[in-house]
Amino acid sequence: MTVHQRDWQAFVTPGKDGAVHMDLAVDGITCAACMGDIERGLKRLPGIRTARVNLTSQRLGVDWVEDETGADEIVAELARLGYTAHPFDPASHRERQDKTGKELLRCLAVAGFAGMNIMLLSVSVWSGNATDITPETRDFFHWLSALIALPTVAYSGRPFLKSALNALSSGRLNMDVPITIGVSLAMALSLVQTAQHQHHAYFESAVMLLFFLLVGRYLDHNMRGRTRSFAENIAALKAEVAARINADGSVREVPLSKITAGDLVLVSGGERVPVDGAVETGASEIDQSLVTGESLLVPVKPGQRVYAGTLNGSGALQVRVEAASGATLLDEVNRLLETASQAKSKYVRIADRAARLYAPLVHSAAALTFFGWLLAGLEWQPALVISISVLIITCPCALGLAVPAVQVVAAGQLFRHGVLLNSGNAIECLSDVDTILFDKTGTLTLAEPELCAAIDPQDSVTALGGRLALASRHPLSTALVRATGAIMPLPEVKEVSGAGLETRVGDETLRLGSPEFCGASAAEVHAVLQGAPGASLLAIRFGNRPVKLLAFRQKLRSDARTVIDHLKAQGYALEILSGDTQPAVESCAQALGITVWQAGIKPAQKIARLEELQRQGRKVLMVGDGLNDAPALAGAHVSLSPVSAVHLSQAAADAVFLGDKLQPVADALRLAKRARAAIEQNLWISALYNVIAVPIAVAGFVTPLVAAVAMSASSLAVTANALKLRWGEGLAEPGPVRERLVNRERQG
Repeated sequence: MTVHQRDWQAFVTPGKDGAVHMDLAVDGITCAACMGDIERGLKRLPGIRTARVNLTSQRLGVDWVEDETGADEIVAELARLGYTAHPFDPASHRERQDKTGKELLRCLAVAGFAGMNIMLLSVSVWSGNATDITPETRDFFHWLSALIALPTVAYSGRPFLKSALNALSSGRLNMDVPITIGVSLAMALSLVQTAQHQHHAYFESAVMLLFFLLVGRYLDHNMRGRTRSFAENIAALKAEVAARINADGSVREVPLSKITAGDLVLVSGGERVPVDGAVETGASEIDQSLVTGESLLVPVKPGQRVYAGTLNGSGALQVRVEAASGATLLDEVNRLLETASQAKSKYVRIADRAARLYAPLVHSAAALTFFGWLLAGLEWQPALVISISVLIITCPCALGLAVPAVQVVAAGQLFRHGVLLNSGNAIECLSDVDTILFDKTGTLTLAEPELCAAIDPQDSVTALGGRLALASRHPLSTALVRATGAIMPLPEVKEVSGAGLETRVGDETLRLGSPEFCGASAAEVHAVLQGAPGASLLAIRFGNRPVKLLAFRQKLRSDARTVIDHLKAQGYALEILSGDTQPAVESCAQALGITVWQAGIKPAQKIARLEELQRQGRKVLMVGDGLNDAPALAGAHVSLSPVSAVHLSQAAADAVFLGDKLQPVADALRLAKRARAAIEQNLWISALYNVIAVPIAVAGFVTPLVAAVAMSASSLAVTANALKLRWGEGLAEPGPVRERLVNRERQG
């Protein structure tokens, strides 16, 4: 399908603040200069709010006001700039990238084979020049080299020539322009030298230059694919179509975009589940290894939930859709990853500004080098060779890759440790943190309460209370159901608003709810709370029997003490700011060994404490989950929120961590420091490369061949430096996404 046949408006999705959004895969992006050209070019269109290119994934995200500009105009502007746009689909994007990789490999093979043959001829000429080669023989070898080099350059130079012509035709420059000029000048100079029967020609330099450039570009292409795969592995799990079961029983395969909540879909054996939903009929086993890390097949039967991206085993399932395209767990995870990878951090802005100055500077430097050497008395041919070397060696590939490569790898590593980034600045900000403020409930403790003491399984009253609790969604009722294992609900349950549940069992009344509702005395309540300070109470009363009071408490996360001790050992200042009661917060602080804590405080007081610390110059990490934490999460230097947090808190936080453990907080801080160091190292590598290489090239000590090797090596160095973030990093705890699935299951 061509660009003109495609209905681009169909790929537009609702954005923020009344804007719309579209993701595109863009062909032809080769360097940071291309990123700047696209972003600046699109921002000239009316109504464009943001346009951000990810160099690593070659993905463009555009947000704009639909009334002022259409999707077709955006694609047309990209075409005018010399780039081809495609709808961003991970599978087709990967296919195009594989095709590009194969083309680069073919060009590399041709350049390598031709280069070796030309080098053999050149070595003969070089040795003959020092001995007794005849002018006729030298000219013959030179023409023979030209016969091999000309078609080689025409074929293997296509990736650079095509990109340079696209750039020039749209009135701009990119890094392939000086490369093309350099190779063309080397070939033209060699032909002139050969026609003039000179001793030296540069056919081998031109071909070997292409060979090394292609080696660098091919390796760079593969390394980008490896870094890109961290973000794409989630999106690649998505199915594009689903088999919908219609009301008349017929089955039709339709695009996933046509599936809505409530539809019934058929998932045949061996197929990937396309939606989040509940099994209606059928039984099978689900392979969730790509999502959860669990290698064992999980049996599923009617009533159980399945999730998009998981792989069905041998049995056919009919699944009632609860969340379809754009709203599944995989979509949510993927959006968080993409948000993090597309946002511009401070270091990205620095790299972009530096790369924007590249084109005028490099061409000016090459021209000044040429005329400078002429004024110094050098012949025009060697002066031209030196200026060609300057053109090649100043390519800013390393600068363009310095930050995005680290961000993508770091985001992938954080995801593996159960942390999803919401903000592009999160990595930098996390590395600055020296103070951590924790909320208690749902952050240091699990969101779901548990009984403080074990219950008697033979107690018939407690068992009846568990059956009555099945009629309520209250957290304490849910905890009682879990504790008793009740599965048979009681009939004719009446709910008393704000008090509890009531029903008749035989001739007697059964109540479940607050102590007051069940008739517990103040003395009975006081006696229970003395044994469990700060606990929440749930009462059961059956007939005239004594009221039974059950104490519930939110349990500390299993690794909370270990993580807190580790953070203290790392030098972080820790505090607890909680709106909970003083006994509950004091008990939690003592259990964790945190000496600074405040209880019963309001959101405004949390903000006040935050501002006080910030006035002292502290870089504060706020970790919280409740609605009352949202202002502090938004106001902190950086913030983390557990996945069980309310939606507003998740949106306000810079990152979300998964699972029932606190370890992702420590992992995020540790990985952020490593990523910050890698970014700074990459920027230093890029700067030092130019500081050292350019003066040497201008001084005439670098041939075009050596310049190509140096430029390719600098790109590989920064990419390899980013990939080293993976070294020594295993999964802290397997299956953080699985824990999230469990949380969803519990939430119903």
